[in-house]
Amino acid sequence: MRDARPRVLIAPDSFKGTLSAAEAAEAMQRGILRGLPDAGTRLMPVSDGGEGFLDVILPGLHGNIMSAGVSGPLPGQRVTARWGLAEAGALAVIESASAAGLTLIPPGKRDPRVTTTFGLGELISGALGRGARRFLVGIGGTGTNDGGAGMASALGARFLDASRAPLPQGGAALERLSRIVLDDLDVRLRECSFTVATDVTNPLTGPSGASFVFGPQKGADRATAALLDRALSRYGEVLRATLGSDIASLPGSGAAGGLGAALIAFCGAKLVPGIDLVLDAIGFDAALDQADLVMTGEGRIDSQTRSGKALSGILRRAGAKGIPVLAVVGAAEGRESVFTGTGGFAALAAIARGNTPVEDAMRDSARLLEERTAELLSTFVRGRTW
Repeated sequence: MRDARPRVLIAPDSFKGTLSAAEAAEAMQRGILRGLPDAGTRLMPVSDGGEGFLDVILPGLHGNIMSAGVSGPLPGQRVTARWGLAEAGALAVIESASAAGLTLIPPGKRDPRVTTTFGLGELISGALGRGARRFLVGIGGTGTNDGGAGMASALGARFLDASRAPLPQGGAALERLSRIVLDDLDVRLRECSFTVATDVTNPLTGPSGASFVFGPQKGADRATAALLDRALSRYGEVLRATLGSDIASLPGSGAAGGLGAALIAFCGAKLVPGIDLVLDAIGFDAALDQADLVMTGEGRIDSQTRSGKALSGILRRAGAKGIPVLAVVGAAEGRESVFTGTGGFAALAAIARGNTPVEDAMRDSARLLEERTAELLSTFVRGRTW
């Protein structure tokens, strides 16, 4: 006969810019134990390929954390990027945000016309030098819109204008792209397999492409987004002429400012839903079999939440086993009731509510997350037997 205490599986994503997934899980645990001191809790932080991907997935692979000094997303910037090495050095785990992340760029300097993924290419090259030939790459959370051209440049591809001069780094320069030369592309890539974790299926260009959908998050106004879309359109045309395939229209090619397209084009990558890759790697389904309730959350939910984001994967898997899911989020776009009901959360609460400014909520996010978790759980379990 099993213990009668409620068993709660705590599986949040990161609260971008404030709490890592692990920190969020710990705050939620404190909130749960405030309301249900006898509850059994298990922490299982998650990621859909963005911030926290490395820390979430590497322990299950029994890998080691590595670090390298690489180019950051801004021109002339240097950063120390973390990555992982597992399976006796054969497998590299790379979080693109560690080299090209939005959080590496001060808000006043966010300009997706010039930011670059060059440092990601340097990370990949370094992993190749350590003997890695299998790669797991998470591509969420970048501050770039260069189509991954920077990454490819670091791996030996050359991007030339009509006079055969090399283009500068950054997405805007791709509007002048005339030719891609692959003579010096790292030959070791031919021996490799790349599995890429992403949370979106957007194409490279157009109204639902990288520039218009994600550019504003990275500092682009409407005019800049239009310029970047033209640049990526030109990039897509030259990719097709160079490789003979229409990569720009593939689902996910617009992920991470077009980084998805470059990983397909230059690394032969396979793009997969990031949350499913992570949930499989950490043994989430087996953990569900030992849970009565799932508590999850992330920084913001909106109309895209059910389209491949972390919380959608958790809802889908828990729902298949009839396990209710509660969520505490930083902010909800629209009425919270939109996300509950059939196929949604059993209950939902937002940290930023009423007259609380989002900025104030972010500054005190751990305490508020703990409080909202305690409140939500207390309301949900009232009168319930386990």
